[in-house]
Amino acid sequence: MAATGLTRSVGWEIGVSRTLDRPPSAVWEFISGPRGLALWLGAGARLTPERGAPYTTDAGIGGEVRGYRPGARIRVTYGDTTVQVTVSAAAGGRAVLRFHQERMASAGERERRGEHWRRVMDRVAEALDAPA
Repeated sequence: MAATGLTRSVGWEIGVSRTLDRPPSAVWEFISGPRGLALWLGAGARLTPERGAPYTTDAGIGGEVRGYRPGARIRVTYGDTTVQVTVSAAAGGRAVLRFHQERMASAGERERRGEHWRRVMDRVAEALDAPA
């Protein structure tokens, strides 16, 4: 039996999701905009919404866009890993926000990134609840 989070195809992976009391369009607008990108990708991150487009953050972390489906999904390389953010509809007009990271090197890295994504999710939820 394989260890939790270890796959044959993409190595170690982690996923974090939460249902938010906001419409999917509002969550998407935030998560794909400058404030949202800064929370999950890093300060200064700017994405061109097309496959193969490069990006960098203020911290010098860079990668490229691997997929971008407006209103639904952003997939980027992040160091040696791949990060995907998705927004989908839930009951009652709410949204489900998911962060998924794959191609991590170890169980320890998986654990650290899981903690990271839970903190990011908390910050996103707080930002969405704050008055505009």
